[in-house]
Amino acid sequence: MNRIYQVDAFTNEAFKGNPAGVMIVDENYTTEKMQNLAMEMNLSETAFLIPKADRFIIRFFTPTNEVPLCGHATLSSAHIIYELGLKKPDEIILFEAKGGNLTARKNGNMICMNFPIFPIFKQDIHPDFKDIVGFQPIEMYSSSYNWILALASTENEIIKATPDFEKIKSKGLGHLIITAAGEHSDRDFVVRCFAPAYGINEDPVTGSAHCALTPFWNLKTGKTSFNSFQVSKRSGRLRLELHADNVEIQGEAITIFAAELKI
Repeated sequence: MNRIYQVDAFTNEAFKGNPAGVMIVDENYTTEKMQNLAMEMNLSETAFLIPKADRFIIRFFTPTNEVPLCGHATLSSAHIIYELGLKKPDEIILFEAKGGNLTARKNGNMICMNFPIFPIFKQDIHPDFKDIVGFQPIEMYSSSYNWILALASTENEIIKATPDFEKIKSKGLGHLIITAAGEHSDRDFVVRCFAPAYGINEDPVTGSAHCALTPFWNLKTGKTSFNSFQVSKRSGRLRLELHADNVEIQGEAITIFAAELKI
């Protein structure tokens, strides 16, 4: 119960993708301890798993806040559960999160997760957006959990964007997703995500943002299957499938280390 793991998610290469902490605890482990340990890990999210008879309660913490859903920490948690043999490769993992019930299953080297669909609502373009982020968006949308989505004209605008994180917080841009159509055969779209209000200036790879991105790109293209490339410094790849009542998010993961807590 006192071992913590660090996993790189949405990649099969060490030191790429998005690192998450994963720790299996019992129901007596306090919220204060979880938040302090997440602060100590200083990763975008650390997940805490409480085993139950047929499922795992899962809680997600940034260095400063608890959040209801997290894609890469769910992927990392499923990876550790399978790696430790707590579930067999042909068994489905059930997670109970504050943001909803989730499932994960193995598909070869990939792990497939079912996440909720986040509805999107078109809104006016923020008048200061270009000054804050570095490009003029074509369209803007709002979505669940304070996500704001901005569409760029080119992939290069996403790569070269220079967000002012303090202004993102002060100017009401929430958790900001910027995206554009992919310009290479290995990607349908590119994305970057910023959440400075939660202590995460730029998230390396953001599974939960794809709960909004998948229906958005379905609206734009009519397609239901996508390859996403998150063009952060670490970068990461996701496979996505839009179903009637959920978004299937697929990715790989690799364990980087396990550590024994001394407290």
